[in-house]
Amino acid sequence: MLFKKIVMQTRGFTIVEVMIAIAIFSVGILAAATMQVSAIRGNQTGNEITQATFLAQDMLEQLKNSSDISTVADGNDVDGIYNRSWTLTAAGGFAQTATVSVSWTNRGRNHNVALTTITRGDGF
Repeated sequence: MLFKKIVMQTRGFTIVEVMIAIAIFSVGILAAATMQVSAIRGNQTGNEITQATFLAQDMLEQLKNSSDISTVADGNDVDGIYNRSWTLTAAGGFAQTATVSVSWTNRGRNHNVALTTITRGDGF
């Protein structure tokens, strides 16, 4: 009877068990939060690269569709956080090498996307 009474009184968790469980749970939550922040930053960087690539591609299309590519001058413009510049160099015959570079700064780091094509203008 005495043994049964002692066993009945030892129900529940001790404070040490509760503190260990809280510590393990806290480490797991911290890891998940860190992963979430990393995913958000990665998505933002991917979005910026996509926008920069679109801006570069858009300018290449404009250059390719110009009626006389030999009269187009080098230039640059700013669109939000992006600085877009383009250069044209002779590629032989009537063709020109068009290079469009888009650069921007995010969190103190410089980023750049550059696209190059050879074109004669008029959509070619």
